[in-house]
Amino acid sequence: MLTDQDIRALQEEIEGYAREYGLDFYPVVYQLVDWDQMNEIAAYGGFPTRYPHWTFGMEYERLAKSYAYGLSKIYEMVINTNPVYAYLLECNAVVDQKLVIAHVCGHADFFKHNVYFAHTNRKMMDEIANHGMRVRRYMAKYGQEEVENFIDACLSIEDLIDIHSTAIKRREDPTDSVLKGGEEPVPTIGKLQAKDYMDPYINPKEFVEEQKRKLEEERKRKKKFPERPEKDVLLFLIENAPLENWQRDVLDIIREEAYYFAPQAQTKIMNEGWASFWHSTIMTQKAMHPSELIDYAEHHSGTMGRRPGRINPYKLGLELLRDIEERWNKGQFGKEWEECDDLATKKNWDKQLGLGRQKIFEVRKIHNDITFIDTFLTPEFVAEQKLFTYEYNSYTEAYEIASREFDKIKQKLLFSLTNFGKPFIYVVDGNYENRGELYLKHIHEGIDLKIREARDTLKNIYKIWQRPVHLETVVDGWNILLSFNGSEHQDTQLKAADGS
Repeated sequence: MLTDQDIRALQEEIEGYAREYGLDFYPVVYQLVDWDQMNEIAAYGGFPTRYPHWTFGMEYERLAKSYAYGLSKIYEMVINTNPVYAYLLECNAVVDQKLVIAHVCGHADFFKHNVYFAHTNRKMMDEIANHGMRVRRYMAKYGQEEVENFIDACLSIEDLIDIHSTAIKRREDPTDSVLKGGEEPVPTIGKLQAKDYMDPYINPKEFVEEQKRKLEEERKRKKKFPERPEKDVLLFLIENAPLENWQRDVLDIIREEAYYFAPQAQTKIMNEGWASFWHSTIMTQKAMHPSELIDYAEHHSGTMGRRPGRINPYKLGLELLRDIEERWNKGQFGKEWEECDDLATKKNWDKQLGLGRQKIFEVRKIHNDITFIDTFLTPEFVAEQKLFTYEYNSYTEAYEIASREFDKIKQKLLFSLTNFGKPFIYVVDGNYENRGELYLKHIHEGIDLKIREARDTLKNIYKIWQRPVHLETVVDGWNILLSFNGSEHQDTQLKAADGS
């Protein structure tokens, strides 16, 4: 078993190699833990000081049983902070620790430079400890069950945030408006044309005042709340739900942590691919001793192995980065390359540009998984990696290959990544039918709602909104309104989804 001094020596060696290759990252603090501590930290999302909740205990039990039965093993965990915190499993062999430290260097470099992490709180370890302290204080004051039940409701909608709002201005700043001092524009009155001396008789004061009153009522009636569909459902509830101060704070904690973790989901393929690219490069070119080759190859191939029925982000990210590096080294990009239709010429195409390493550093800075796949996935790559789509055949009661066509494979892959493969839910009316009820709408982009789970979620939103909640969705080609009034559910058929 390695000591802390051994780990520091390995860290200094591996980080030296990483910086020689151009990686740049915040200082990394390593901590050796046993398998039980690792599972506990992983259950808390890498933050052992997080607020208490039963779901973390449930996740710990799942991880502990998976490790005990030999189904999975967590070799490391790295946290996006400054300094970077990384946990190492103390029972790892020397070659494993080398591999893991090199992998951590890749993650740390990605965290620091990828634009989708630019807005994240680099002191989140301290912030999450503060969150935990506040939630524990509320539990002591209002009761653990009361607070935990409210957290249950909040966690059921923690993914209803606007992940792009950190880079896109969604709301108009009042100072940018033509309105001054926050005042509303005066409604325009439809007056009959008349000369000045006849105006008091043609448009009497009483008539003008009555028209102003009607226009104001019409304006208030037509004014939408919110003015445009709101994707950040959590923010809308924080601003408008009738919550107590502690409840609003808890909901804000859930939202803040959701935004912190969102970039990791947005860049899973790229992040793991980048870390795998560098651990394989550093180990095979610098850090690995000849006697460690077999162990390294076994553990690396285990990480890169494909799983039935799902994409391995480590494998896909690594191979696509390698493909980009090779293509830019050989000049296999641009107008001339794309317009070439001679297969023999393309096969032997090599302009020896040597731009590959520069290109992948650029890619890791400005892309997320969707733009990464959309920009760099090619028919040649799909054929080489033997990718395909599959569907369930109800006749044979088995999953079968559906297509090997590039366009269909790319479309399905992008579709699974868009909004993390989850439905798009918007707040469209916070005062539905002028009764203070909440109206949500599922923008159907091919992802169906699970109706049973949707009904449970409506119950949880009711706990927060404290008024009836409605959700418009599509079921079997029909627009359906799911409603919960606090005591019972009601389903109302609206119209066919095609408008007929």
